[in-house]
Amino acid sequence: MTLVLIAAMIFSVAMSNFLIYEYVSASRFNELRNRLMIITQTGALALDADMLKRVPLNREGINTDEFRIISGKLKEIKKANPRIKYIYTMARTGQKGIWQFIVDPNPTMQRAMPKWRTSYPGDKYDVSGFPEMRQAFSGPSVDKELSADDWGMALSGYAPIYDEEGEPVAILGVDVAADEVYLTQREVHKRILFILLSGIIVSLALGMLISKRITRPVGELVEGTRRIAKGDLRYEVKASGSDEIRELAKSFNQMAKGLAESRQKSLDYFYRVVESLVRAIEAKDAYTKGHSERVADYAARIALKMGFPDEKIMLLREIASIHDIGKLGISDNILNKKEKLSDEEMDLIRAHPVTGEEILKPLRINKEMLAVVRSHHERHDASGYPDKLSAHNINIFAAIVSAADAYDAMTSHRAYRKALGKEEAVAELKKNIGTQFNPKVADAFLELLEEQER
Repeated sequence: MTLVLIAAMIFSVAMSNFLIYEYVSASRFNELRNRLMIITQTGALALDADMLKRVPLNREGINTDEFRIISGKLKEIKKANPRIKYIYTMARTGQKGIWQFIVDPNPTMQRAMPKWRTSYPGDKYDVSGFPEMRQAFSGPSVDKELSADDWGMALSGYAPIYDEEGEPVAILGVDVAADEVYLTQREVHKRILFILLSGIIVSLALGMLISKRITRPVGELVEGTRRIAKGDLRYEVKASGSDEIRELAKSFNQMAKGLAESRQKSLDYFYRVVESLVRAIEAKDAYTKGHSERVADYAARIALKMGFPDEKIMLLREIASIHDIGKLGISDNILNKKEKLSDEEMDLIRAHPVTGEEILKPLRINKEMLAVVRSHHERHDASGYPDKLSAHNINIFAAIVSAADAYDAMTSHRAYRKALGKEEAVAELKKNIGTQFNPKVADAFLELLEEQER
C-alpha cells in the first residue's frame, strides 16, 4: 500500500509540473501572438488603402510620394514598437499563391529570413508555404510557430487593409522579435525539471516516513496547479506539513507570482503601444493633440472624488488614455472635416467605439474597463451610441469618461468651431445633467472644477 501511495505522489508531482510547464509555454506564446495581432490590426487601420493602390508596382515606385507617405507611416508604427524587425505591405497578383510587395520601408535590406531577398514594389513572393499569411485577406492572423533567422527567433502577423467600400486590397505584414519568449520557455523548462526532480526526491523520502501527512499537502499542490492552468495566477498554495513540502509550496507560489507579474507587464506594454498609436494620430491635428491624456486625467480625478479605490482609478486612467483607439479606422479627412458630415461619414464616426472594443478584446482587459471603450458615447437618456443604453445600464466608468470627454471637447478648439470658455462649458454640464450625463458623475465633476477655482 505504501509503494502505491508513493507512486501516486510521484505521479501527482510530475503531472503538476508538466501542467505548469505547458501553461507557461502556451501563456507566453499566446501573449506574443495577441500582442502581434493588436499591432497588425491597428497598423492596418492606420494605412490608406487608396494611396497604396496608387503606388506603381515597379522599382521606380519607391520614388513616388505615395510610397514615401506609406513608408513613413510604417516607420512610425515600427518606432512605436521597437520589437518589430520587419514591416511591409503586399497585394495579390493574378497568379494563385503569388503575391507582390507594395511598400517596404527598407527595400534594399538583405533579408536573413528565407522568405525573401528583396522587397521593391512589384517584387513577387510565393505565399503557398505560409498558410497563416494566405488567410490575411479574410482577417487578421498570426503564425502558429516561431521562425529562426541569424538574429534570433521571430513571429509574423498579418492583417487586411480595407478600402472605403470595405474590400481588402492589400495586407500588412509584421515580423517581431520573439527571443524573450524562446529564452523564457527554455529557462522555465530548466526550472520545471529541477522542481520535478526535487518533488520526486521529497515525495520518496517523505512518502516512506510519513505518507499520510504528505497526501494532503501534495493534493493542495495539485489543486494549485489546476488553478494556475486555468489562468488564476493569483492563487496561493497554503501547504502544511514538513519543511520540504512548505519549501516546495513556496517555490510554487513564487513561480505563480512571477507569471502574474509577467502578464501584467505584457498588458502594460500593450497599453503603451496603443497609446503611442493614439498619440501619433492626435499629433497630426493641433485641435485634438493631447485630448486622450487630458480625458484620462479628468476621469481619474472624478473617480477619486467619487471614492473609487486606487486600483480601479489606475485601470480607468489606462483605458481612458486609449478610449478613442477605434478612430484609427477613420480617415483623417473625416475626423478633421470642417463641413457637416454626411450620413455615411457619421455612421463611420459612430462605429469607432465598437471598432476600439474589437481591437482591445484580445488583450483580455477587465470587462468593466473594456466597456469604457464601447460605451463612452452612451447618454443617460438612452440617446447615445452604439447601444442606446440608459441610466444604470451604462457602466459607471464609461459615464465618467463620457463627462470628461465632453468637457475636454467643449474647452478645446476644433476644426469646425472655437473652444468654449470654462464658464460656458460648466453651464453645459449642468444643463445636460440627467440627459447626457450621469447626475452623480456630473455633480462630482462640477465640484472638482469648482475646487480648482478656489
